[in-house]
Amino acid sequence: METADDGTGTARSLGDWLERLSFADLSEAEATARIIGAVEEWAAARRWRVYRRAPSVFPLPAPLRGNSVLDVACARPAGAAPVAIEVDRLDRQRTVDKLLAEAAAGRVAIWVRWGPGPFPSPPLPVHMVTREAARRGGKWHTVSERPAPEHSGGPPVVAEAEELPWNP
Repeated sequence: METADDGTGTARSLGDWLERLSFADLSEAEATARIIGAVEEWAAARRWRVYRRAPSVFPLPAPLRGNSVLDVACARPAGAAPVAIEVDRLDRQRTVDKLLAEAAAGRVAIWVRWGPGPFPSPPLPVHMVTREAARRGGKWHTVSERPAPEHSGGPPVVAEAEELPWNP
């Protein structure tokens, strides 16, 4: 059980989980939703209570009233700080400010950034998890560090099917 968590191990765990996530031919909104869904699955796999669009301690900008919302919030077992997670493709100062406010309120603050990078690090105690993705033809897809396999340059081989002898 995580009782004293500065967020490093939690962020590392989420990063490992998101490395397994892959998608192709998604709009920006669809890719963001897929990543948020994967974050929820990660938290649920740890048996944490998961809240999407949970209230934040950070106020909305004027002239709006009330508080902002978090993409994902997680309640953990007694003694472990809640986790506040934001998912963004863009580098937004408002997101940093919101997560700093969440950290000041005693939550583990994690910023999931996705896209082509670079991903400038936010100030501590905000932790960053990244998922590299590229845009091709207006659609987003995950980027693999492994190159595509090489294929032979020749034409496909077509052979006649023949029945093989059977010896029981």
